[in-house]
Amino acid sequence: MTPEQLADAIRSALLDVLGPARATDVPEAVRVERPRSREHGDWSTNVALQLGKRVGVPPRELAAALADRLGAADGIKAVDVAGPGFLNVTLDAASAGELARTVVEAGERYGTSDTAQGERINLEFVSANPTGPIHLGGTRWAAVGDALARVLSAVGAQVEREYYFNDHGAQIDRFARSLLAAAKGGPAPEDGYAGAYINDIAAQVLQREPHVLDLPDAQAQERFRAVGVELMFAEIKQSLHDFGVDFDVYFHENALHDSGAVQRAVDRLTELGKMYEKDGALWLRTTDYGDDKDRVVIKSDGSPAYISGDLAYYLDKRERGFDRAIIMLGADHHGYVKRMMAMCAAFGDTPGENLEILIGQMVNLVRDGQPVRMSKRAGTVVVLEDLVGAVGVDAARYALTRSSSDSNIDIDLDLLARRTNENPVFYVQYAHARTCNVARLAAEDGVRREDGFDPSLLSHETESVLLAALGDYPRVVAQAAQLREPHRVARYLEDLAGHFHKWYDECRVRPRDADEEVTDLHRTRLWLNDATRTVIANGLGLLGVSAPERL
Repeated sequence: MTPEQLADAIRSALLDVLGPARATDVPEAVRVERPRSREHGDWSTNVALQLGKRVGVPPRELAAALADRLGAADGIKAVDVAGPGFLNVTLDAASAGELARTVVEAGERYGTSDTAQGERINLEFVSANPTGPIHLGGTRWAAVGDALARVLSAVGAQVEREYYFNDHGAQIDRFARSLLAAAKGGPAPEDGYAGAYINDIAAQVLQREPHVLDLPDAQAQERFRAVGVELMFAEIKQSLHDFGVDFDVYFHENALHDSGAVQRAVDRLTELGKMYEKDGALWLRTTDYGDDKDRVVIKSDGSPAYISGDLAYYLDKRERGFDRAIIMLGADHHGYVKRMMAMCAAFGDTPGENLEILIGQMVNLVRDGQPVRMSKRAGTVVVLEDLVGAVGVDAARYALTRSSSDSNIDIDLDLLARRTNENPVFYVQYAHARTCNVARLAAEDGVRREDGFDPSLLSHETESVLLAALGDYPRVVAQAAQLREPHRVARYLEDLAGHFHKWYDECRVRPRDADEEVTDLHRTRLWLNDATRTVIANGLGLLGVSAPERL
């Protein structure tokens, strides 16, 4: 019996207890969870506490009535009422063990659902302007954003990954002046960019356009801007691709102005009565929606203010048919959230529903107990290539994704380079490799899944724990999607790996020697081994981390 099947059984029992007159009070989905203590059974639910007051029945009395009906259901060994109305359910061994076959037969589909089916989500992340390599903050969003896209897709959403960038403005001007100075062999401008990458790109521009330095400085700088940005952005895309992150759309800010999207946004807000004129400028009434001040959209000289691009971009996403826009921003953008939510509301949309903004915190690298502050190539900041070069793509992605994105993290490079259980990515990957090795050796000894399966034999305590953990995976994925927290998958995998290693130490899949006969116990345990392999591989896949068969 899977958690979903148990939830359906509880719902049916509720309908039976409450009768047709109260059927509308019964939730469409009943939530079941693993108890904190194994002594409290395999699964627990507080549905009686949730419904008692609404239906006019004391929660403990409602729980007792549910327990009577559930106790008679096939596959349920015991149902206990605890505290003010909790239900603790213990499955019989055969019912619990059946999950092993369910997982194996579902394969890559296990853990997926259709809870977000039909929802179109635009997920914007990284979005760094092409003035240098991706820094650590952007690298964290690359890992977390891609993992979140995978998790959302796993629950049925249609997700489009988007990268927003600009190749004009003050940052780009500083970048172009830095390239020009490097090409001339001079020092970087005081407010410019430095590092080996500037010299590399300047050299590539000179290789493409050997006579560019013969032009007047203003024209030369424009050529270094155009070609340099193209080269830098190509490098950024390649770095992200090598990191396992690719985008469906690269959206150029200039397209908003060139296409008239800014004017369309202004016209829409004017029609809605959200704009007004003051001091020759056009203002948006964001204070009506919680902002601390109204915002200038079109300046008195007719030029668009910064927020005009945000208005146009949000409207463009909605006009492209997205139900929800999720934007992932760095820690320095906290002040940006209130005005963006006010903008969303001004369009008549629902903040937090049609627009979500996730804020990520800082990442620090540590080696030999000391912070790593310098990049060999970028000069002043640590970048994606520094992290990947030190520990590899898998360890980098896992380390960046396993912690909540709204907390600062320190990444210990020495720890991630070790092949020990203290290294979380090695610990999980080793569990997967061990399941593969068990299957290989079992095959050599003639243990084959297809020759038998008796789930009632999976009665060892470590098997009950492992099965319960496997059954919890779909809930973890659903919760990670709902809360936008892919780190929950990583932490789950670490717990699952621990349960598997304990089971491996206690229960044999293979005969002890050539004289021992292969039995259904061996075969059924192979099903459980392979179910664990399936879930670990699926979970690592959601994080964009490989599941090696050998380590």
